[in-house]
Amino acid sequence: MRFRYALAGFFLLVSMVPGVAAIASPPGPRAAAAVQTLTWTADDDITRYLSFPTQAVAGETTIVFENSEATGNDMFMSHTLTFDTSAEGYNHDVNLNILANPLDANNGRHTATVTLTPGKYRYFCSLPGHSGMVGELIVTNGGPDVTAPTVGAQVSGTRDTNGNYVGSATVTVTASDAQSGVSTVEYRLDGGAWTPYTAPVVVSALGAHTVGYRATDNAGNVSPEGTSTFTVVAPPSDTTPPTVNANVTGTRDANGNYVGSATVTVTASDSGSGVASVQYQLDGGAWTAYTAPVVVSSLGAHMFHYRATDNAGNVSPEGMASFTVVAPPSDTTPPTVNATVSGNRDGSGNYVGSATVTVTASDSGSGVSTVEYSLDNGAFVAYTAPVVVSTVGAHTLRYRATDNAGNTSPVGSVSFTVVAQDTTAPTVSASVAGERDGSGNYVGSATVTVTASDSGAGVSTVEYSLDNAAFARYTVPVVVTGPGAHTLRYRATDNAGNTSPVGSVSFTVVAQDTTAPTVTATVSGNRDAGGNYVASATVTVTASDSGSGVASVQYSLDNGAFVTYTAPVVVTALGAHTVRYRATDNAGNTSATGSVSFTVVAPPVEDTTAPETAATVTGNRDANGAYLDRATVTVTATDNGSGVKTVEYAVDGGGWTLYTAAVIVTARGAHTVRYRATDNAGNVAAEKSVTFTVVEPSGDACPNSDDRPTVVIDGFDTGVANVDTGNGCTINDLIAERASYPDHAAFVRHVEAVTGTLVTNGVLTRREQGAIVRAAARSSIGT
Repeated sequence: MRFRYALAGFFLLVSMVPGVAAIASPPGPRAAAAVQTLTWTADDDITRYLSFPTQAVAGETTIVFENSEATGNDMFMSHTLTFDTSAEGYNHDVNLNILANPLDANNGRHTATVTLTPGKYRYFCSLPGHSGMVGELIVTNGGPDVTAPTVGAQVSGTRDTNGNYVGSATVTVTASDAQSGVSTVEYRLDGGAWTPYTAPVVVSALGAHTVGYRATDNAGNVSPEGTSTFTVVAPPSDTTPPTVNANVTGTRDANGNYVGSATVTVTASDSGSGVASVQYQLDGGAWTAYTAPVVVSSLGAHMFHYRATDNAGNVSPEGMASFTVVAPPSDTTPPTVNATVSGNRDGSGNYVGSATVTVTASDSGSGVSTVEYSLDNGAFVAYTAPVVVSTVGAHTLRYRATDNAGNTSPVGSVSFTVVAQDTTAPTVSASVAGERDGSGNYVGSATVTVTASDSGAGVSTVEYSLDNAAFARYTVPVVVTGPGAHTLRYRATDNAGNTSPVGSVSFTVVAQDTTAPTVTATVSGNRDAGGNYVASATVTVTASDSGSGVASVQYSLDNGAFVTYTAPVVVTALGAHTVRYRATDNAGNTSATGSVSFTVVAPPVEDTTAPETAATVTGNRDANGAYLDRATVTVTATDNGSGVKTVEYAVDGGGWTLYTAAVIVTARGAHTVRYRATDNAGNVAAEKSVTFTVVEPSGDACPNSDDRPTVVIDGFDTGVANVDTGNGCTINDLIAERASYPDHAAFVRHVEAVTGTLVTNGVLTRREQGAIVRAAARSSIGT
């Protein structure tokens, strides 16, 4: 399955990506070498660069960008190396934009010469769907560095109305140094020991906290200590993400396309902690906060993604809607508009309590743009929902509509009368919540929630009385903290003045936990005749609390600082040791410090056995067993004694080389790879070898092609023919449903990019692309 003409079209597509200028050196004599060379590489992953520099010295520089088969790009994915010239906080004096593909004229390796100045540059891949490929390059002037780094911290997380962080707080520390660069960043929690900072620090222990932070540059300058303080409180009981949906509305033509514009309305609900935020993404753009229905008027096909987050931090699965907007036809006819009145009516036809006026409009031409109404000769206002009129008396509602071509309908009107009638009191109830002990008492506090409803005039006020005090207005749940028995009475009044009978709930509040946890420790390991632990000892700490529960466990080794206990402590240092331990419960009670002592001695037996070694050869093979284009040799070594120290290999009689990763052999012909290993006791394994032959491939980029007759994604058959795309690879090969993706959205974006290329290249139609993308969206790949 090979179509050479399609392959030529593929190269044309890559060179015409909008906004991408391939600034790379053509074949021929090279310019004089620059002061330094910086190299970026990429493979077939669209979420990051494979390798990249982080620091450089100001001056003339050779930039190398390689995105080739040699760097692991066997899917022939295009990438760019683009320097940002607009974002604030970065240098903008280098205009670099290199496009590389393994199949281009330079086989994916390109160079450019630039002049860097001190400061910071931002670089990224400018191709759609590749937004995860981004980074920073720090450039120094190369002189002596006597200035300490700049360091700061930001605390993030879900916050309650008092500013406390619910469940946990995340502290993100940032540091920069414009000269020698940052060497290390450290932090400490609540005055504890300094710890290397490698990722944002999540603090989930309840209570007030202080995080200290500092940074050291490569010249040894240490910044002053900075601090951030905050309080963590218990989260609500909510682990279920919100439910989120999107509805596309607008005037549609016979083909289902939206005429002039389409309006996307996103709705989200959460029965637990409530919806915190809703976001949307249009046509692969940035995620944006959703605050109102999104009107899309640009002509063409569109993809709309959406998601929601609740106040407990749960994020919904990502949803997606697709639609097409087309230009409206010529229209000179105004819309048709009508109104109906609904509600409960008495024997005279009057509406009891309220009347609801619903206005409907339609336009078969350009579509309805706006609907307006005027109540009782007031100003015309936009109609967005049925109008509820509850004021007693006679009323007239006028209405009109305008289409997208500017034609406005004649004004219509409806008249009706509203009368008052409500003699039924509201329905009111109360519930009590909080932590309860074995006797059903509430520990520390009880929260009483009162709810009221009225199907007539509607609820006006809700009141409560605690322990026979005067009735007060109820606005939020009542928190009762005083120990003892309590009774809360409640009542509600509707807008017609009807008051419900008084209800009541009774409960008892008891004091919080004042007893510290129980904590013990045990020591395990191999012991000699003298009771000493051979080579290592493992200390396991256990804690329990029948009251509020254990919040944290800490330990100290040989009088060092107390640190958080998360797993059994393995001690391998020879000599006598003492481990102290303690525990704190969620009420803040800390146990007395306990301790265990023991001695670790060296193992008596010396290792005299060499490591065990093995090697395997992998790759695509022809009918004669020869490897096509390349062979990969993987060496493994094990040692049950002192452990493997080094593994070495030699190719075709060459010198011994330290083995750190699988060896890839691409030279054509017969080969022999020898290998050996040495353990930490100095024992060397006997030399072994593997032999194999590498031959020239047939030229098919996908020798083991997925040749199913139609395009199938995760079991969803699209019905689209699975044709050869021009280089021996079918559409299913390029979709690569068995490849690794960071999440489902990344896989869908990959499929959009691949099929977009095939549409431009004439392999697919837009309709066929839509069928494939929809199948990708329905699949579970990447989840």
